[in-house]
Amino acid sequence: MAEYVFSPKGTCSRKMTIQYEGDTIISLTVQGGCPGNLQGIARLVQGKKIVEVEKALTGVRCGFKPTSCPDQFAKALHEIAVKEGLE
Repeated sequence: MAEYVFSPKGTCSRKMTIQYEGDTIISLTVQGGCPGNLQGIARLVQGKKIVEVEKALTGVRCGFKPTSCPDQFAKALHEIAVKEGLE
């Protein structure tokens, strides 16, 4: 199992810790942000493929902001996918 720590930009969340194995997300922990929504997202992505979740969440916006916590999570997943050769 590997762990990736990501610092989101433009959102209320401050740190995302992603545990994954191969091409699958094991867990997501987020510091800051909207706790209920982020706990829900963390549960929904467990066991899902990194590339699948990245594609689903890329471009999600929060109000008038150009990004969101899900969009930043997608950016972190993209970095993992590139690093691991999944894309």
